[in-house]
Amino acid sequence: MEKPPRLRDLFRIWAGIGLQSFGGGATTLYLMRRVTVEEQHWVSDEEFSLYWGIVQIAPGINLLGQTVLIGKRVAGILGAIVALIGLLLPSISITILITAAYATIRTQPLVVAALHGIIPATVGVGVILVIQMLKPPVLASYHEGRWHLGLSVAVLVGAPLLLVLLNLPAIVVLWGAGFCCAGGFWLLNRRGGQQ
Repeated sequence: MEKPPRLRDLFRIWAGIGLQSFGGGATTLYLMRRVTVEEQHWVSDEEFSLYWGIVQIAPGINLLGQTVLIGKRVAGILGAIVALIGLLLPSISITILITAAYATIRTQPLVVAALHGIIPATVGVGVILVIQMLKPPVLASYHEGRWHLGLSVAVLVGAPLLLVLLNLPAIVVLWGAGFCCAGGFWLLNRRGGQQ
């Protein structure tokens, strides 16, 4: 990363994300990734995915954690605070206004029809985001060898199956996947070192 941005520029950029973050978490995360990785080059693809992994193991709103981590990386503690305020200020204001307006028009046929189109579009954005964020860890596992890749794919497929089939709490699946991968990678690396 080059010279850190001025705090007012950091605020402006995060406020822009907050202004465009319609569609929920997947859309906001997509915008965050596009701006911080592709446009501003503040963090690499790998760092963005790593930060997202870190915020998954903590309770609370993960997007706020991601914002804080990137803001701190770019401009220290003040950067974290400015990024968080920039993200929240416009989105909270817009949410309040839209909620007040929606209460008066929610039964209108055009509004109901529009909502039916928004849901598939949001899911589509989420699919693109998943593909983009999955690439760095899968490529890293691929470069580490077929056993590492196999373990990553097993977790990728197994985690949603455990959620759906056994109805396990998300925290159990996430922490369990972390422990399984840590143990599996440790065994694989230990085995590789003995050969």
